[in-house]
Amino acid sequence: MGVSADTRNLFSGVTPSVEGERFDDLLTLPGLKIERIVSTGQSSPPGFWYDQGWTEWVLLLSGAAAVEFEGEVELRELVPGSYLHIPPNRRHRVAWTSPDEPTVWLAVHAGWLEG
Repeated sequence: MGVSADTRNLFSGVTPSVEGERFDDLLTLPGLKIERIVSTGQSSPPGFWYDQGWTEWVLLLSGAAAVEFEGEVELRELVPGSYLHIPPNRRHRVAWTSPDEPTVWLAVHAGWLEG
């Protein structure tokens, strides 16, 4: 008996949420995590910075967003099809996401350690 293949749709169950962003793990393997993130107007709290010890690559599938990197004046504005590579320990935050429609991200975490 072989390993079962899993087929789903990235846009299934995408609905606006007033409770916060939604994080769905799509695939988790040693050193690798792929997740779908659904944002509806959320942003990082003031003064909060992500500072991850692994590489992250994100693709914006729908909606709109902007990511801010520490030390940069310009925001990185993302529209569907935009992708962004975030090296390890590169401090960043979500400046804004579209409040008018769900913003769907596909995030790939490489070198990720569970915990």
